[in-house]
Amino acid sequence: MLQPNDLPLICLPLDLPPAAAAELIEFLQQLTEALERHYGAALRLHYAAIDPAERSSLHDDPPF
Repeated sequence: MLQPNDLPLICLPLDLPPAAAAELIEFLQQLTEALERHYGAALRLHYAAIDPAERSSLHDDPPF
């Protein structure tokens, strides 16, 4: 079970009602889709410029 300071970069409510959790997830999905639409071309160019061997190692290294 998460504790209040387990995730210092974000503050998640511990007792989020299911309906609110569903709304939050829907919002985050819409935000992700909007970012992909806006930055999609730049992302494709960025990843196309990365060497294929390097590209596979990007998924093995966690961001933090």
